[in-house]
Amino acid sequence: MPKEISAGGVVVRPAEKGWEVAVIEPQREANAKKATEKQSGGVLALPKGIVDPGEKPEHTALREVREETGIQGSILTKLTNIKYVYVRTWGDKQRVFKIVSFYLLRYVSGIVDDVSPAMRIEVKKALWIPLEGAERKLSYRGERDVIRLAQKWLEAHREEAHQ
Repeated sequence: MPKEISAGGVVVRPAEKGWEVAVIEPQREANAKKATEKQSGGVLALPKGIVDPGEKPEHTALREVREETGIQGSILTKLTNIKYVYVRTWGDKQRVFKIVSFYLLRYVSGIVDDVSPAMRIEVKKALWIPLEGAERKLSYRGERDVIRLAQKWLEAHREEAHQ
């Protein structure tokens, strides 16, 4: 079974009532049908992508966040690795074992959804949503778990998170 290694980010910024998190609505694809689509009819996910050869996962997370959301963040901590198997919907239809390393990032700069035209192939839109309740809006179970870990880390490291 082929293996894919990816990395992604949970980018947060302070808001009037707690924190906001940057999420993406991917362009519709066959895999999205397997996700739990929310009332808006769209899939919401965390920005992530494949680690390039010679690239460290934390650099991939920063790059993918920038490419898919238009914003830049700085890493606060590594949250976790999630692991799952999916079936490629293109080409060989093989089952693939995937590992995604997720990092908690603090927003630094940029405008959400300011992404290149080339990225629109992958990302329909990027937006900020309240961190509180985000685990109910994300479409993929593993990513909902990652949001819960981010919430716990932010609660336990209030001072560090606000620096």
